[in-house]
Amino acid sequence: MKRLILIVLLTLSCSVICRAAEYHVDEVSIDGPIGPAYASYIPRAIRQAEKDGASALLMTMDTPGGLDTSMRTIVKSIEDARLPVIAYVYPSGSRAASAGVFIVMSSDIAAMAPGTNIGAAHPVTMGQKLGKEMEKKVTNDAVAYIRSLAAQKGRNAGWAAESVRQSVSVPAEEALRIHVIDVVAPTVPALLKVINGMKITKTSGVYTLRTKGAALSRIRMTLRERVLLVVSDPNIAYIFMIVGMWGVFFELASPGAIFPGVIGALSLILAFVSFQTIPVNYGGILLILLSIVLFILEVKVMSHGMLAVGGIASFVLGSLLLFDTSSSSFTVSWVLILVAALLTALFFVVALGLALRVRLQRPKTGKEGLIGQEGIVKAVNGDRIKVFIDGAYWDALSDQTDIKVGDNIIIDDVNHDMVLRIKKKED
Repeated sequence: MKRLILIVLLTLSCSVICRAAEYHVDEVSIDGPIGPAYASYIPRAIRQAEKDGASALLMTMDTPGGLDTSMRTIVKSIEDARLPVIAYVYPSGSRAASAGVFIVMSSDIAAMAPGTNIGAAHPVTMGQKLGKEMEKKVTNDAVAYIRSLAAQKGRNAGWAAESVRQSVSVPAEEALRIHVIDVVAPTVPALLKVINGMKITKTSGVYTLRTKGAALSRIRMTLRERVLLVVSDPNIAYIFMIVGMWGVFFELASPGAIFPGVIGALSLILAFVSFQTIPVNYGGILLILLSIVLFILEVKVMSHGMLAVGGIASFVLGSLLLFDTSSSSFTVSWVLILVAALLTALFFVVALGLALRVRLQRPKTGKEGLIGQEGIVKAVNGDRIKVFIDGAYWDALSDQTDIKVGDNIIIDDVNHDMVLRIKKKED
């Protein structure tokens, strides 16, 4: 009898262990501004989690917000997912702001770690300033969207609307108390334990979460998505643009160098790829292009630095207007702009100083280089004179009839036959 009981217990234990081993949760991370890279990464991860039979997709988040188009792509993929999607603002110190609030509200389980906050979802226009009426329309559209997301998941739609209208933000414990989120958990294992057994209703059916003790499997970004994440950073895009601008400038200033031209062309292409992923102010781009034209003209035209000053002013102003400075998610660092402007100014101060010094120097070669040089008369045969100058003999003519062998002379001019016109050097 005892042996039978032992066999039954072992069988049940094995069954429980085997079933636990079958469950796994796929994991992705949003760490930074929400842009095209995450709009590609999250939908792909959802499709992959559906294919490999994951119990759910866990999405850890720490984001200041991002682009409306990218956010809506992610929200739509969450709503269309055939498995539960868990949004978890984690670790402590993280936030879900702006576009991140919409993503949390659309998720099947909304969770936060202690010491995190959520809110400040007021929409920010990128690359343009809207009138009051248009801004009101944009805000009302965002309010309607987030209210529908919150109501669909049974969350606090009133607070969601206030997060858009008034940019309110609350910590994790407050968010749980007013039913903005579903769970507060300090760690991922703790979260998976708390939500185990919850029932999630999706368009494809009702799911019971099997997450307690489930194995975690991270879905990583592809190389293309990592590259897209890098180039969609406004600071990186700005650096590409500067490197490209200087590369092209050096190639035009010194034709045949090749290397600066190649690096400049590649950098400009990457910059324009970045500009396609980030809404930009076309006025800012035109001002920067104008600065490039002014810099090139400074090399070709002697403007005594006026074109360079105009180029620097256009460069700084274009940099400030390139991205919307009212958005903390997609702006160029002020430090980077100032450093770029100072380096640009320093370059032209040094370059123009050297160019001016070279232009003021007396020519050392050709006809111009001979004029003013001194020599000594070696032979006189009528009006034909042979002079020795700087290690070479030259034919010369002179209007002075008293020139004789041994006289010190100065070159006045050089004719088209390279015959010198000379005069005696005064003592």
